[in-house]
Amino acid sequence: MLHELLLSLLGYTGDLIVDERDRQLSVGLSPDDPISNQCTFKLASDISFVEPSERDIIEKTIALGFYYRELDRFATKSRNLSWIRPRNESPMPYTSVFPKEKMENQSVYRRAIANGITEILSVYRSAILHMEQKLLSDHLPILATVTQGLNKFFVLLPPLYELILEIERDGICGGKLLNLLHKRCHCGVPELQTCIQRLLWHGHQVMYNQLASWMVYGILHDQYGEFFISEKEGNSDMNMTEKLTRMSVNDGTLSDWHLGFHISSDMLPEYIPLHVAESILFAGKAIRVLRNPSSAFRSVDAKHTKLMGDELLPQSEADKIESMLQNLKESSEFHKRSFEGSVDSIRAIAASHLWQLVVVRADLNGHLKAIKDYFLLAKGDFFQSFLEESRQLMRLPPRQSTAEADLLVPFRLAVTKTISDDDKYFSRVTLRMPGIGVKADVSKSKYVDGDSSLLSDTSMEMSLDGWDGIALEYSIDWPLQLFFTQQVLSRYRRIFQYLLRLKRTQMELEKSWESVMQQDHSNFSKRVNGSKSTSTSQQRRQCFRPMWRVREHMAFLIRNLQFYIQVDVIESQWNVLQNHIHESRDFAQLVDFHQEYLSALISQSFLDIGSVSRILDGIMKLCLQFCWKIENQDTNASTVELERITEEFNKKSNSLYTILRSSRLAGSQRAPFLRRFLLRLNFNSFFEQTAQGVMNVIRPRQTIPVLQR
Repeated sequence: MLHELLLSLLGYTGDLIVDERDRQLSVGLSPDDPISNQCTFKLASDISFVEPSERDIIEKTIALGFYYRELDRFATKSRNLSWIRPRNESPMPYTSVFPKEKMENQSVYRRAIANGITEILSVYRSAILHMEQKLLSDHLPILATVTQGLNKFFVLLPPLYELILEIERDGICGGKLLNLLHKRCHCGVPELQTCIQRLLWHGHQVMYNQLASWMVYGILHDQYGEFFISEKEGNSDMNMTEKLTRMSVNDGTLSDWHLGFHISSDMLPEYIPLHVAESILFAGKAIRVLRNPSSAFRSVDAKHTKLMGDELLPQSEADKIESMLQNLKESSEFHKRSFEGSVDSIRAIAASHLWQLVVVRADLNGHLKAIKDYFLLAKGDFFQSFLEESRQLMRLPPRQSTAEADLLVPFRLAVTKTISDDDKYFSRVTLRMPGIGVKADVSKSKYVDGDSSLLSDTSMEMSLDGWDGIALEYSIDWPLQLFFTQQVLSRYRRIFQYLLRLKRTQMELEKSWESVMQQDHSNFSKRVNGSKSTSTSQQRRQCFRPMWRVREHMAFLIRNLQFYIQVDVIESQWNVLQNHIHESRDFAQLVDFHQEYLSALISQSFLDIGSVSRILDGIMKLCLQFCWKIENQDTNASTVELERITEEFNKKSNSLYTILRSSRLAGSQRAPFLRRFLLRLNFNSFFEQTAQGVMNVIRPRQTIPVLQR
């Protein structure tokens, strides 16, 4: 009887110990049958020589055999690799024997946990064997010998059985399985805690292998979707081709950087913070970029290999990363602080080498300076020349089919006058008129085609006239696409169009004064020579006087606004960015600093405040209309229209001052130099006095006398 009891403890039933589940099934249990949710091992009911007290002890003991059998079935099923098809064999036999559902339910993490369960069951089998030897050596074997030798397993096997039951029932795998085991570790039974920690150690071995593949080689090795770093859905070959075409990127690693991978929160264990997972994601993507440079960059960089280093990621650094992960892997317990420290160190290595690639080898600062020169109008002489050359063209509406080609003529003239042949960055600049016509090359050698889909943000409504859509493109090579994303270039274009409109308005105000002064000098010469009436000339000057007062108010506002944006905003923020570039050695920090730089330019220029932006657009539109009306004063002037423009300008300028001096803007940190701008505007209290009653008082129109011919 004791021998049959020992056999039942190893999962084998007979006449004395029976399995009620076997009676219900016409055939025996197979490894694929589900796990029973209750113990089915019972002592045969027709046994009459066993006392009731002994029956209770035996049934309690044989439950261990049931738990052992179910745990062993789980381990056997999870460790079964026979469904894997060799490469050189036909898939047909395997498809018929192993259904698709079984192949999809495979889990590397379950297989690792099954290995840990097998270790525990081997200890249990050794205990049974030792017990059998002890019973055979005793002259009078008793049941107490069996129960005494299995005491610790009454604490271990039932919780392990509940664990696999939950795993099977809920289909738990991957990071969810690690999370479940980590929660089960927190118990008050030292023996059980040790066993669960051992199972968790086996699961962590898989995770560390995946981390090593990702953070050392940049390869995501996760065939069953169990790792917390996952590839985004829909990244098929065709989708990837479309993305590469849209981004104008010829290297797949750059598309992976922006679109390829993300953190799967479902598979992220709760004991790994999100910021640590983000560091792991960044490090792996950085290693992918460093290990897969584009062919064009590789050929160019080969000339400078002796100066810059042999590899983008030296083998010594890769060995250092692998050594840190190996130390974590060999630890018997998971230490959160050690794990986070190692991840931070690996991330720092990846970020440092990526910084070296982008900032030093790819000359990031030179490109930033070029973008500042052309997108932020730092090369004022070039844009002054361009606007002067294209001034007459921009007086007419742009033609649908030839707008870009028409602009190329003054653009080339401005290039000839102001851009030297030593400027190696200007060849990357391309002029565009999005939404008007097809992009055209600027010259044979100095202009490079860009991506035709870069200016999605410029499809906005034209606020002034058709020429407001003038934009620039900047050709970016690998690996600068990591830094200058399409969103970043779109923000630069938005600022450029705003600054160009502002500069064009300022130039028109100056040119209108210059034009009329030339006319006035011409009239004076004629008057001196006696060819023109003195009274008519004096009347004309008297007529123009209030117009020039309004023009001066317009020019004063536009000049101060332009000075504020170019000096107080752009130059100050540029100096802050340069300090960050010189102090930082971390690529991710550099990206954040650049985003802060762009956000500061937009916010301090009021482009993100709809009310202020609309007022500024309206003011620039009124200024242009005013200039055109004044220059045509001799032929078809409309005093009523000039009065309307003057009144609208006064209203908008006063509204602008009122909004900017509000405590929400002037008292906030979003525009630290706004008070200087307001002080320059209101140096003589003119704006403050005129703005006090702008909302409640209707001021009389300033009458402009009609010129008597």
